[in-house]
Amino acid sequence: MEKINLKDKLSKFSDHWSPKVIAEMNDYQFKLVKIKGDFVWHNHEDTDEVFIVIEGSMKIKFEDRVVELDEGEMYVVAKGVEHKPFAENECKVLLVEPRGVVNTGDTEGELTASNDVWI
Repeated sequence: MEKINLKDKLSKFSDHWSPKVIAEMNDYQFKLVKIKGDFVWHNHEDTDEVFIVIEGSMKIKFEDRVVELDEGEMYVVAKGVEHKPFAENECKVLLVEPRGVVNTGDTEGELTASNDVWI
C-alpha cells in the first residue's frame, strides 16, 4: 500500500456522478466523486453511506429536511433512507461504503455508474 494523494486522484477525472475507487479497507471502499447538479432520489437498503466533502459544498435532500455540507464536513445517511444529493457548483466528495454498492441504489437510470472503477 502506498500513500494516496486525494488532489492527485481528483485531477485524473472530470465526469460527474461517477465514483472512482481509490482504496479498500476490509469490505469497504473509499470512492472519490465529483458532483454537480441534481442526482436521483434513491436509497441503499443494506448499508449506510458516508459523504465527506473535500472541496466545495453540497446538499442532501430528505423527505422532511435538507442537510447542507461544506468543505471538511461529513454526513452519514442511514441505510434504507431515501435521499437526493445535489450541488449547485462542482463539489468533490469522498464516499465510504461497502464494496459493490451501486451509486443509484435501487433506482437505475442514466446516472447509474459502473462499479469498481479504480483510479
